[in-house]
Amino acid sequence: MTQYNTLTITNIRRPTSDTSESLTIENGLIKGWNLPEEGQTLDGNGATIVPAFIEPHAHLREPGQEQKEDLASGLAAAAAGGYGTVVSMPNTAPVVDDPAIVRALIDKAAALGFARLRPAAALTRGQDGEQLAELALLAEAGAAVFTDDGRTNENARTLRLGLEYAHSLGKVVSVHAEDAGLRAGGVMNEGPVSEALGLPGNPAAAEAARIARDIEICRMTGGRLHIQHLSTARALELVKAAKTQGVNITCEVCPHHLLLTDEALRSFDAVYKVAPPLRTQSDAQALLAGLKDGSVDCLATDHAPHTRAEKELDLLQAPSGIAYIEIAFPLLWTNFGAELGLSKIVELLTVDVARVLGWPVPSLEAGQPADFTLLDLNTVRPVDPATFKSKAKFNPWVGQDLRGWPMLTVVGGQVAFERA
Repeated sequence: MTQYNTLTITNIRRPTSDTSESLTIENGLIKGWNLPEEGQTLDGNGATIVPAFIEPHAHLREPGQEQKEDLASGLAAAAAGGYGTVVSMPNTAPVVDDPAIVRALIDKAAALGFARLRPAAALTRGQDGEQLAELALLAEAGAAVFTDDGRTNENARTLRLGLEYAHSLGKVVSVHAEDAGLRAGGVMNEGPVSEALGLPGNPAAAEAARIARDIEICRMTGGRLHIQHLSTARALELVKAAKTQGVNITCEVCPHHLLLTDEALRSFDAVYKVAPPLRTQSDAQALLAGLKDGSVDCLATDHAPHTRAEKELDLLQAPSGIAYIEIAFPLLWTNFGAELGLSKIVELLTVDVARVLGWPVPSLEAGQPADFTLLDLNTVRPVDPATFKSKAKFNPWVGQDLRGWPMLTVVGGQVAFERA
């Protein structure tokens, strides 16, 4: 991280204007627009400035799985992707179910100088789904969200108690919504493609059935429930209906569920194995429609790095997950910029995430934290793993030409990433 007390960035544009402007930041805050230049000066080269993105769902693998990713590599990758804040998942080794672990992660991340870390803590001890973790102490230590992500919440009573307790603390409970019995050993979407390939399928009903149950628990408790990585049209229908009935439920969608389908598994390449699995084209279209009409609340990457050796196993044995936080915006802008527009995509990555989590809404007004990214919306660059900050230097889009690359990311007034 490059540190500045005062920094003026010149030659930048806001999303709704073609006028070249300047922004001055001082002591971690935005001082104002188009002021006399102060301190150090950086040329924005005509880039578009937006609030730094917020990632509500990423796996940074620390502690205990640092061969896949660690705080330094994961948060550097996030900053390279334009993200200023990351919510990390607690399915590590050990599980993040202890306030001391939460504090240690926050302190270590703060010293690195990349994206800001807001760890999620486990809803239950050891993520075993049975006994609630010490939620009040975890919240006091800095836990942003409670979740057993990586596992499904099979015990309905425990989820009920968790929603009630978290609600009293002003916190959200986020869930990986799949019925484990229906999912069974499915490694891809259940349908004609899985049947043709002879692979065990994970039916769309596994997601829908679990979300239907969780909606009723949320309705009963009045808690705040967030559905992670929603992947099917039917599940979205259930969430939309629940919202019209006043249930306090939100959901996220991941770019890979918009861009890829189960047809990709015909390659038998485990890089396409994710949980929940890639679905059908009609599901992807329904999710995109949900982004347009507002029934999908925000975007998340579910950044899930693994070693290359793990992802080179066959589909039955390989772990689920794709790592691509540093190319998420270029993927979205290149593929959906014309359809969704810049303002909508940025809102789904910033303001809307903050609203889901109950955080202050980010802005670029004077007095606000200096968290922003500069985007080159026009220059085409290939996805080059040699430039990745993440330890996972592979994904389905390697070699593709994309636009919309983050050029500079500022977090708390300090430069966390600058593209060469």
